[in-house]
Amino acid sequence: MDTLISGVTAVTMNPRMEVIFGAYIGIEDGKIVYLSKTPPKQAPKAIVEGTGMVAIPGLINCHTHLATSALRCFTDDLSNTDALNTLLQKEAKMDSRTAKAAALLSIAECLRFGVTSVSDLYYYPNATAEAVAESGIKANLALSSYRFIDQNEDFDFEADEQCRELVKVKEAWHGYDGGRIRIDAGIYAEYTSNYRLWEGLAGFAAGEGLGMQLHLAQTQGEVDSCLDRTGMGPGELLNCHGLFAVPATAAGCTYLTEQERKLLGKRHVTAVAVPMEAAKNGQASTPILPSVQAGMNVALGTGGAIESGNLDMFEVMRYAAMDARRSSGDPSALPSPAVLMMATVTGAQAQGRSAECGMLQVGMDADLALIDFTAPHLMPCHNVLSGLVWAAKGGDVAMTMVRGKILYQNGRFPTIDLNAVVEELTNYAIPHLFDDAK
Repeated sequence: MDTLISGVTAVTMNPRMEVIFGAYIGIEDGKIVYLSKTPPKQAPKAIVEGTGMVAIPGLINCHTHLATSALRCFTDDLSNTDALNTLLQKEAKMDSRTAKAAALLSIAECLRFGVTSVSDLYYYPNATAEAVAESGIKANLALSSYRFIDQNEDFDFEADEQCRELVKVKEAWHGYDGGRIRIDAGIYAEYTSNYRLWEGLAGFAAGEGLGMQLHLAQTQGEVDSCLDRTGMGPGELLNCHGLFAVPATAAGCTYLTEQERKLLGKRHVTAVAVPMEAAKNGQASTPILPSVQAGMNVALGTGGAIESGNLDMFEVMRYAAMDARRSSGDPSALPSPAVLMMATVTGAQAQGRSAECGMLQVGMDADLALIDFTAPHLMPCHNVLSGLVWAAKGGDVAMTMVRGKILYQNGRFPTIDLNAVVEELTNYAIPHLFDDAK
């Protein structure tokens, strides 16, 4: 046995929602091989003392834009239109070097907050993949394709610039390190592209066994525009063009009709709620309970640091629960176990990783986080699950592990040279983005 975590409170998130007090978690070759209240007979090579700690499955951030951390807090307090225009100006100056440095910064933040896997929908996927590969985190990476193709124009998937980039990234990274990196197809949204691109991407994804990532029905204006142009809502329209014929994660899904939710539920589409981003932007968030009732899988995400301010999934869990209670008027809506499931179990399902992570269970990858429950704001602990959702913060994470490898522990990042990342951002990335003379 490589590592033994001893005396820890284990929140398993298994189908019985077991919480094991004074548990021993044994890890070997990146897998959980032992989970019991009694110590194993086999002596481990290393012991992690878990007294006062709560072990949870690593949190899964199902929607983010890692490279936007370089623009954190730059568009705050602007209107959505002004913020978007400002963002587009800066994104036009971004390059692969900037994207990699910013992605590494975001990954460090994710690990600091107990996140072991992310779904990223953005540009420069090769640079982001390099950052993911170096850091040890898991990721589903999608190129955010966004261009219109004239209906009179012959569309050749193999010749299209963005589609060619997707193919190259898929060939280079899909399945990397035993599937630690997965490549998805992606569109930014319905209103930034059209059916020629959708059908080309959907066909490629189906043929290669890839998933799909996108933004969907996040604002009423987006839906109204689609109805005016096509007579259909964006969920129905994209379904007609095969976009949901492959496993899809759609951020938002806020303004889908009940009929669209049921349609996407039959397609096993995941709605990714980004409640912290939505609240910051003065917008409504995903109606979680109606989406679940319609048969959709529902997971959680932060969006990018530029939208949400930080990548703390503990805050996201709290915002999701509060939003469900505010919108329903029911203070018991979306209880703590359900919120934790969305951040772990259903997130793993969304990424196609439910066989490997999302629970603390023998045979699963050792993707987990230790939360220090000796902090004043976490005592007394009458209910561990409630404490995790309503009292814990990302800063309470003491250790984050992926496949049995410690990637964050007590302020240290063994796989990321954070000083070098900050130096790269300070000396190159920030001047490159913000020096108007360049």
